[in-house]
Amino acid sequence: MNIKRAKEEIKNTIEAYLLKDSYGSYEIPSMRQRPIFLIGPPGIGKTQIMEQVARECQVGLVAYTITHHTRQSAVGLPFITEKEYGGKHYSVTEYTMSEIVASIYDKIESTGLKEGILFIDEINCVSETLAPTMLQFLQYKTFGNHSIPEGWVIVTAGNPPEYNKSVRDFDVVTLDRIKLIHVEPDFEVWKAYAYENGLHSAVISYLNVRIENFCRIETTVDGKLFATPRGWEDLSRFIQISERLGRKPDRDVVGEYIQFPRISKDFANYLELYYKYEEDYQIDEILSGVIRERLCDKLKRAAFDEKLNVIGLLLSRLGQGFRKAADQGDKTELLMEALKEINPETEGNASGSMLSRLASLRDRWKKEWNSKREAGLLSRREDYLRRDVEGLLLKYEETLKREDIADLKTAWERITQMFEEESIWYDEALSEAGKALEHAFDFMEAAFGDGQEMVIFVTELNTGYYSVQFLKEYDCERYYQYNERLLFNTREDEIRARINGLGR
Repeated sequence: MNIKRAKEEIKNTIEAYLLKDSYGSYEIPSMRQRPIFLIGPPGIGKTQIMEQVARECQVGLVAYTITHHTRQSAVGLPFITEKEYGGKHYSVTEYTMSEIVASIYDKIESTGLKEGILFIDEINCVSETLAPTMLQFLQYKTFGNHSIPEGWVIVTAGNPPEYNKSVRDFDVVTLDRIKLIHVEPDFEVWKAYAYENGLHSAVISYLNVRIENFCRIETTVDGKLFATPRGWEDLSRFIQISERLGRKPDRDVVGEYIQFPRISKDFANYLELYYKYEEDYQIDEILSGVIRERLCDKLKRAAFDEKLNVIGLLLSRLGQGFRKAADQGDKTELLMEALKEINPETEGNASGSMLSRLASLRDRWKKEWNSKREAGLLSRREDYLRRDVEGLLLKYEETLKREDIADLKTAWERITQMFEEESIWYDEALSEAGKALEHAFDFMEAAFGDGQEMVIFVTELNTGYYSVQFLKEYDCERYYQYNERLLFNTREDEIRARINGLGR
């Protein structure tokens, strides 16, 4: 299955394992909860989805790469203790608490999260001395004498033997005690993730054309050659930072992330052309409404790669506007929910000054979200949005102080007025992004009409996380027209294929 489906399966399993009966006991006892074992090629996102699952399920996460551990750090160190059996005293070997088990208790203490995920990576690459311990861990959920706390679900991961010569095959006894999930690379799933997380458009548009280079691992006489989804994402981030610093990554830099010389060379050439087209076609001008006939004619006669590159540039710039609108919309909604708590018109909320209410609200807000941040339950975007809201609450508080507004009703009216500014900025961001989209359609129609390039453009709008969110709010008639035509043509092609199949 692909990584998106694997993530859903893990979430479903965690929800099932953490379901309690009317007496507060887990419906599936800890001993019967099979550990999950994700197996798939390196770099496809196995570790990353665990962070997402923990945030979405609002549970703790403790992650370890088991190959970094010895038997002593995993099991604990031995010590001698005295015990009495049948009236006689004996010296008995016990073990200090495993570092891994202790880290779970540390997580519980620091976050207050009593349920969570213990994620053990590269579990099928343990050393000879640690292998029996791993079998005991998977069967009985213990390290040495110490059990994994109840409410902590075990998820493990590893690579198939063709990618890692250190892999140890699990025997049937072990396999019969785990929940095995095979994960395969899937570009379309990764592309949706790439759009949502703002990866560089050159990487996305390149892989759109060279899907075979998305996840490629080969063994040659010169060693392993590989290009992985993780490599493309890390390269994308580095390109973005380099651009902000006024630099352009060259072929050597690309090769540091994509360790497959032919592919890294191909992408480096593509990236050079990407920067050239960025200058040649003046994307910002297009999205501001300046459509030059000369450029439309040039693009119409261009090679297919060049067309895709320009479409990628358009989508990238549009995506920035879509995200800006989404951020402002989500921030406004968060702020509105917070302000409801201090609305004097709410029943039982008519006493106390507005300044004290704001201060109390901001204090609760800060404590709640700091706690979630420290527990790892917020994505970076969620964290930044909440920091923005906290800043706005402080601004409202300072405004009331500066303007010396003590009356409760007047203070609330002033807060409402400032809140309306946020709503106006959201409407402006929505309108600005909408105008840019309309101008993009103007350019696409002038250059390509309703050809296959328009199909690609609309398809990518349907893929992008923020473009999909934007189009739920903004009514773009041409998008719906082309999208409907695209769906009709797709259905027509499917019907023809079925008819041809029946005729054979």
